[in-house]
Amino acid sequence: MAKLFGTDGVRGVANKELTPEVAYQLGRAGGYVLAKGNSPKILLAKDGRLSGDMLEAALAAGLCSIGAQVHCAGIMPTPAVAYIVREYGFDAGVMISASHNEMADNGIKFFNRQGLKLPDELEAEIEKLINENLDELPRPIGENVGKIAQYPKAIKDYAEFLLSIVDLDLRGIKIAVDCANGATYKIAPYLLTKLGAIVYPLHCLPNGININKDCGSTHMQSLQAHVKKHGADVGLAFDGDGDRMLAVCDKGNIIDGDMLMAICGLDMYENGELANNTIVATVMSNQGFECFCNENGITMHRTDVGDRYVLEKMLAEKHSLGGEQSGHIIFLRHTTTGDGLLTALKLLSVMARKNKPLSELASVMEIFPQVLENATVPNARKAEMATCKEIIDCQAQIEAEMNGEGRILVRPSGTEPVVRVMLEGRDKGQIGEWARRLVGVIEGCLG
Repeated sequence: MAKLFGTDGVRGVANKELTPEVAYQLGRAGGYVLAKGNSPKILLAKDGRLSGDMLEAALAAGLCSIGAQVHCAGIMPTPAVAYIVREYGFDAGVMISASHNEMADNGIKFFNRQGLKLPDELEAEIEKLINENLDELPRPIGENVGKIAQYPKAIKDYAEFLLSIVDLDLRGIKIAVDCANGATYKIAPYLLTKLGAIVYPLHCLPNGININKDCGSTHMQSLQAHVKKHGADVGLAFDGDGDRMLAVCDKGNIIDGDMLMAICGLDMYENGELANNTIVATVMSNQGFECFCNENGITMHRTDVGDRYVLEKMLAEKHSLGGEQSGHIIFLRHTTTGDGLLTALKLLSVMARKNKPLSELASVMEIFPQVLENATVPNARKAEMATCKEIIDCQAQIEAEMNGEGRILVRPSGTEPVVRVMLEGRDKGQIGEWARRLVGVIEGCLG
């Protein structure tokens, strides 16, 4: 069997790569590894795409076959699963979602009883059981067989949790909301309306096949137009499972994850709430964000791409804010995963408290231009990048010329015979020249 777990659980085309058989096996092995013991209590939720029902049935069957008590919460955001598992005594949680992917895809991701995504070693244990020892797992009989119960109250409990975090009056504020026809389609408009906002919903009519279809945080154009059409003060765009959020300001410009962290992080810093005066981001965050941090006395740490790596760094060093340019923002004081709704409420709180439009708040950070070039390199020679003196010297020379106001990121592609060269700096023409120079050296040495 091909490797199951990727960077965010198990993902693939539903009923082709991610089949009901695979889901059943994941239910048995995952339930056993995460909740060893009699009659474990497991929370199960989904994002609403058509294949969710099929995978939910298979997962629930696998979990019941090891004696689990399965509580089906229905359509609910991923961060809600993390919260409910952590706060209501579940042994584990499972979310059926492919996040921002197209509807044909789906995924399965597990949370432990602390509401945390699984470390690599636990995923490897689950995968090993599936490949080698699945038939040896317990199969209780009679009254010990697991059972399934509906848990519609979960989404209400999550909404009450979010409302308890912020003291926020949005009366008179006009908000355009794009829910990507996904897991936030009910709760986002409900929360904002309850807080007094005038809400203009968009893509809030899921039918199982329109999730993420030209909408949500990966397709912002329709929300930008919606903000302008209604003269909204702000637009909020979620992805299919609600763990990320990007915004549109009053002038119609996109506010990405870096800018969200700058706005919220500076506010937390000013109020003494930014632990260690540090924000954790990834290697993909813009150099302008790093300059913003330096200029404001904030330390920035970079991790590999993926919110799980951001969270690992935050937990290890007790930082309170971290995230990705894509809009996965983690407020560790309140939650253990990226949470689009919480990020939205935090952003609105800053706007309300400072009584400033989002366009003005976003001006605290300058977005540096970015240039991406590909160097053609055979897969067999990519490993030589790390030791090639000419490439190392060229990169060092360019970094010296940048004089601390630019950044180089060189990443071999995992699927194509290319090395991706990304440069950021204040002068787009200059960084373009540098990028082409480095690509030329790479191809001259390894092409």
